[in-house]
Amino acid sequence: MKVLFVFGTRPEGIKMAPIIKEIQKRDKIESYTCVTGQHREMLDQVLEIFDIVPDYDLNIFKKGQSLTEVTTKTLLGLEKVLDELKPDILLVQGDTTTVFAAALAAFYKKIKVGHVEAGLRSGNIYSPYPEEANRKLTGIVTNFHFAPTIANKNNLLREGYDEDSIYITGNTVIDALKYSVKEKYEFGNEILDNIDYNKDVILLTSHRRENWGEPMENIFSAVKRVVEERENVEIIFPVHLNPIVREIANKYFSDLDRVHLIEPLSYLPFSNLMNKVKFVITDSGGVQEEAPSLGKPVLVVRNETERMEGIEAKTAKLIGTEYSDVYNNIISLLDDKKLYDEMAKAINPYGDGNAAKKIVDIIEKIH
Repeated sequence: MKVLFVFGTRPEGIKMAPIIKEIQKRDKIESYTCVTGQHREMLDQVLEIFDIVPDYDLNIFKKGQSLTEVTTKTLLGLEKVLDELKPDILLVQGDTTTVFAAALAAFYKKIKVGHVEAGLRSGNIYSPYPEEANRKLTGIVTNFHFAPTIANKNNLLREGYDEDSIYITGNTVIDALKYSVKEKYEFGNEILDNIDYNKDVILLTSHRRENWGEPMENIFSAVKRVVEERENVEIIFPVHLNPIVREIANKYFSDLDRVHLIEPLSYLPFSNLMNKVKFVITDSGGVQEEAPSLGKPVLVVRNETERMEGIEAKTAKLIGTEYSDVYNNIISLLDDKKLYDEMAKAINPYGDGNAAKKIVDIIEKIH
């Protein structure tokens, strides 16, 4: 059996890596990897960390590329790969434009599609954008839905998918953390290695398109006020490469000594940084899954999330993007020890770190 992994961004690479590593242990499966390069630098870092050498690299990245360009370049590039390789199953992960385009390319060739992290839904087609549409469109041409949680499975059942095609596996992001987090990790970064993590150190990440503009201004303004009022608070903000995000970040934080604007971190240092901070403020999807497994509460600065399991388990709290809501929730988590401990000790609903093995076992069985 031939299995082709296709991914194009850092988050996909991180979550695919444990499956690639697991499948390489199996004698009955030939596995191949194709990267689209939707992201370039950040994706290459993940490939290096997990020692993955792609068999195919479409290298589609272009500065300022549109969603249309990503889609069409992926379709055209993958057509050649699929004609040459003729895989039995194409595996995609998540909800990027690479995922949708790769699944569509496989469908056009009548190749079966396995969707890792299937069934996430926010309920708003434009939030997150374009991810909510990508994951729903991918589901339509998917043969094997690998859903992290029961809630994800139920989302798919409500949309009419056959229960026999849905498998609950947990999320491979927890598997990936096993490889990466070390207690005595050294960053090799002057700022990160010299911060006193006994203080109230908060990790901030924000980059989503739907937060560009006023929502992001609200978030950063609230964080700035907290820093100005609390001498024990330090913020570490790995600033996304997008110039819109960078401009707003500099507007609010460039003159604050205790807000550390740093370059984006590769997976290893980012995972280990999560392990050291007090809590996380983020609009990222993956961080909502990762941080709780390290005992770190998460404040989600979004109006909707497709990861409601964490909200319901109280590992994360959905706080929106209004200035007062962001400010008040940060202060509450800093001051209310009972609230903090409740979130930090809640059980992570996203699995036990064995998702990759479950997925590969299923692939072996269903072929």
